[in-house]
Amino acid sequence: MTAALAAAITKAASKQTYYTIRCLFDRPRVDDAYRAYAYFRWVDDAVDALTSSGWACADAERRARSAFLERQKSLLAACLRGDEAPAVDRHEAMLVELVRHAGAPDPRLVAYLQNMMSVMDFDVRRRGRLISQQELDDYTRWLAIAVTEAMHFFIGHEAAAPHDEARYLAVSGAHVIHMLRDTYSDLRAGYFNVPREVLEAWSIGPNDVRCDAYRRWVRERVNVARACLDGGKGYFAGVDNRRLRLAGLAYISRFEWLLHTLEADQFTVRHEYAQRRSITTAAWMARSVLSSLAFPRHLGASPVSHAASRGGRR
Repeated sequence: MTAALAAAITKAASKQTYYTIRCLFDRPRVDDAYRAYAYFRWVDDAVDALTSSGWACADAERRARSAFLERQKSLLAACLRGDEAPAVDRHEAMLVELVRHAGAPDPRLVAYLQNMMSVMDFDVRRRGRLISQQELDDYTRWLAIAVTEAMHFFIGHEAAAPHDEARYLAVSGAHVIHMLRDTYSDLRAGYFNVPREVLEAWSIGPNDVRCDAYRRWVRERVNVARACLDGGKGYFAGVDNRRLRLAGLAYISRFEWLLHTLEADQFTVRHEYAQRRSITTAAWMARSVLSSLAFPRHLGASPVSHAASRGGRR
């Protein structure tokens, strides 16, 4: 009943995600993959919504957002327990149908759902306040587990794949770059992606984006992201399923382009990266993926630990 809605939400939010699911995901699981993406896209939009006064919303609005998220957490818990679903709206029905179709939920699907809900919960709690390095580490970890396990559940779900420390590196590195890309939009929404310890050590504020200290921090994050993405390429070179390998490498290429752009800009973040949607950029990404497929990188041990991939919002 929710397949058309989920596909429409996914396509409106990200055409690349929409066509990746349509072309590379296991055919019997395509509709549920759209549901998985679209449900959390809907939750994220509700959590991130700006009021007429910006992100500094009144206490009543904060309570309303917290109540909304608590309802979604309770709904997820009920679905995973196999309880009869309460009355839900058409967006919540996407979650109900997704879990119902899974039967006895696969651990990878459960990991996706629970960790993505943790990401949503953190966004509700962190808006408008500085956060610690440990909080940002946890945030990155939740997102990396969620996205990676979803890929393994929806693409070649019966194929063998390594389950070592490199499993979550690609998404961890992508997360770091994504947060740098969204610096200005996140600031406008009241999300501060620089850990409090860094701001205090260098006596800067989260809005001091163009100062030398901030750019040094961006350079450090780019170096971490590069090591994670390289480790991620080595990981996906070891998966058996070709569609999963291709999807993983295509995902990495999206953020490698941003990494190169940040380096070319001397680690000064931009307000907008509109050219990432251009034909030229798409061609660059395609060449990167083809090169990785032709010359896979078997990196062995990861050059960085997961704990090194710190900070940021999805």
